Amino acid sequence: MPQDLSSLNWSRVQSFLAVADTGSLSGAARELGLSQPTLGRQIRTLEEALGVTLFTRQPRGLALTEAGQALVPPARAMREAAQGFALTAAGRVDVIAGTVRVAASDVVALHVLPEILAGIRQREPEIEIEILPSDRSANLLFREADIALRMYRPDQLDMVTRHLGDVPLGLYGARSYLDQRGRPERLDDIRSHDLIGYDSDETLIRGMRALGLPVDRHWFALRCDDHNVLWELVRAGCGLCFAQVPLAEADPTVERLLPDLPLPTLPVWLTAHEAMRRTPRIRRVWELLAEGLARYLAQGALPARDRP
Repeated sequence: MPQDLSSLNWSRVQSFLAVADTGSLSGAARELGLSQPTLGRQIRTLEEALGVTLFTRQPRGLALTEAGQALVPPARAMREAAQGFALTAAGRVDVIAGTVRVAASDVVALHVLPEILAGIRQREPEIEIEILPSDRSANLLFREADIALRMYRPDQLDMVTRHLGDVPLGLYGARSYLDQRGRPERLDDIRSHDLIGYDSDETLIRGMRALGLPVDRHWFALRCDDHNVLWELVRAGCGLCFAQVPLAEADPTVERLLPDLPLPTLPVWLTAHEAMRRTPRIRRVWELLAEGLARYLAQGALPARDRP
């Protein structure tokens, strides 16, 4: 007999979603930090409250019943609503002290943020900063990060975004490599050079084809999808590669080639959830990040206006 659902326990719905996502009690228990017996009791209690069976046992775990499948979308909606509730509450905190989690690409986290964050720590010592270096987009709604620095315009709803400017790209090689192999004077000259590019990512191939070069992956003598590794390969004299101009110009071991090449630029966006931008410490870090990144972008990029 179904119970009164007005007192439905949210933690049991969380447990249901975790089991639905992982397909097992053990996987869900690890995800939620609960014991497997506790999780099993929560699922049974939820089934009793709803008056339906949510899972059936399979050789490799648990499978959703038809009723369970029907309940997944509204349960996910409940989770998003709960996250929104928590974000709004966090956005009302009026103290400057606390932790701010910043997400950025691996390259920016390694080469650009350290100097900026050192300045932030000096000016706001009560703010603790966590860095999430990843080329995967962090989900701000689910608090994977408070602020994200992205090289594309975010399209997620309920986000505050600011376009800080655009980073120009250039073709670079180590001076040691160029002294040995020569400096290309025309775009077609790079055919005789060792090129460094991506492995599975075809962005660079498409860009070079747009310049009129019939490129495929075999043009690149060295291939890797990690941008930091690519840059170290350039610095070591392994060949030519494209890089962010402000980053590369700060390195005296490399030299820019064919500066008039019509290369695309990388837009730089700061993003935070609308509710979190009202939190004083997040607002302060946002402002100082924008200030520090403006100095980085000034080395060849034009600033842009704020966007709502």
